[in-house]
Amino acid sequence: MRPLSRTNLADTAVEAIRAEIHAGRWPVGGRLPNEASLSSVLSVSRGTVREAVRVLVAKGYLETRQGSGTYVRSKIDPDETLSRARSASLKDLLEARCGLEVEAARLAAIRHTPEIITELRALLAHRGPSGEGDRAEYVVRDLSFHKAVIAASGNQAMVEIYEFFSASIRETIEATLGDQLPEPDMQAHADIIDAIASGSPDQADAATRRFMAPILATLDRMLLS
Repeated sequence: MRPLSRTNLADTAVEAIRAEIHAGRWPVGGRLPNEASLSSVLSVSRGTVREAVRVLVAKGYLETRQGSGTYVRSKIDPDETLSRARSASLKDLLEARCGLEVEAARLAAIRHTPEIITELRALLAHRGPSGEGDRAEYVVRDLSFHKAVIAASGNQAMVEIYEFFSASIRETIEATLGDQLPEPDMQAHADIIDAIASGSPDQADAATRRFMAPILATLDRMLLS
């Protein structure tokens, strides 16, 4: 590894460490050299190393474990991934959303409690009919309902993934509030709750696919016209 220039040392140290992670020198799950060793390898002060590590921890590349050291958490920059995801087509976003919500509903059918069903019904009532009230507030209410369905799955990874893509999912909701794509009505939402409450993963799967089908079908027709 080359010694660093004296310009923007912390930024350069960040890029140097990230490059080594991408190259596989420090694999995911592996521990980085200690602060003194990194300082020597990068030819920067230990303070600069600490700053670079803080940046990479914030970006999700590294994690620090008290009394153990600093470990590689990921080779992926979440900000870059989100940026690429948000540049995907509306159809791709809707298909991805459908996949997440279908599987979440299936799991929710197995794992739900009476309290979860009560919460879902309350959130749907608060959401109200499609497009009711202020548009921005309506989108927030609708997204809250769908996040609750994801949470009902009991799968924390799915909750985090859905939250990670929530900005893109919000865009798919907003897209159905115009004149071209259909927004599922209250009954379509209620059908998902009823299917989850039934305890049947297959019914939950079918209800969620029926919910998304008119949107995807309309979008397909638009793309073909």
